[in-house]
Amino acid sequence: MKAHPVTGELVPFRFEHILEEVPELQKFCFRIDSYSFNPVIDSSDIFPDFWVRLALLIRQKYDQYNGFVILHGTDTMSYSASALSFMLENLEKPVIFTGSQLPIGLPRTDGKENFISAVEIAAGVDHQDHALVPEVCIFFQDQLFRGNRTMKYNAEEFRAFRSPNYPALAEAGIHIKYNRKYIRYPETWGRPLQVHTQLGTDVAVLKIFPGIEQKVVETILNIAGLRVVILETYGQGNAPSVQWLLELLSGAVSRGIIIVNITQCPAGSVSMDTYACGIRLKEAGVLSGYDMTTEAAITKIMLLTGQFFDNKKVKELLSQSLNGEF
Repeated sequence: MKAHPVTGELVPFRFEHILEEVPELQKFCFRIDSYSFNPVIDSSDIFPDFWVRLALLIRQKYDQYNGFVILHGTDTMSYSASALSFMLENLEKPVIFTGSQLPIGLPRTDGKENFISAVEIAAGVDHQDHALVPEVCIFFQDQLFRGNRTMKYNAEEFRAFRSPNYPALAEAGIHIKYNRKYIRYPETWGRPLQVHTQLGTDVAVLKIFPGIEQKVVETILNIAGLRVVILETYGQGNAPSVQWLLELLSGAVSRGIIIVNITQCPAGSVSMDTYACGIRLKEAGVLSGYDMTTEAAITKIMLLTGQFFDNKKVKELLSQSLNGEF
């Protein structure tokens, strides 16, 4: 975002002017090209069709560049990074999301340093000309995270993102230190990039809270065409053991609705074998979401339901880690 020169309102920034705002980029010996969507999109207005446009653009330009940097608003960045991590199969080049908490035109902006480091990481290769980080990532405030492990944690601090269940892939100080044992590398290099563009959106999020009423749960579980519900539960995957809730959940499962259990806690994992409340959910047919973020769970489900009409196949792949998301 950038402040409008007349009104002061924050408006989307046109990326073709990036070298004017970040002249330090010219000191790199890299060829840096830019592409702006028209119209420029506020990150609060992101919908799945935007992810498809991004993925197709990367496929179109894939052979021309060492890597890609996506300048993106912070509000939905974790959703977009998670989505692309699943949509870009056999990815062997960096796709680095970054942005800023303060608009790039302001003196104290964090956008310049985030962008400069993201470009350096995206261009980085080893002695075999293989990418140092062939993943979809988020770089923010000196740290590089796996995209589908992130969440926006703070609306005001420069350290806006966290990866509570997985270590940083790199840390930027005087030098950029890569934590290579945590980075996913291809078993075999040279496989062609595959881009998945069919995304299902018949998904809902049901957050459990003390005092939740039966009519609320009934309304969500009876949405026409609903295929998947993400159940956000307490702690290690617990919910009230009231009979009406268990009956509604098991009834939805018997009608073919997939229900995935995700903890409301920022860190930690679902374990439905630990407490009686979790065991009851498992008996009702609820699946474990392990330690996935809600953002990763939503976008993974969109990918799977877009690709497969067979719920058995969707359930099978939900229990498998596709790109290090759990």
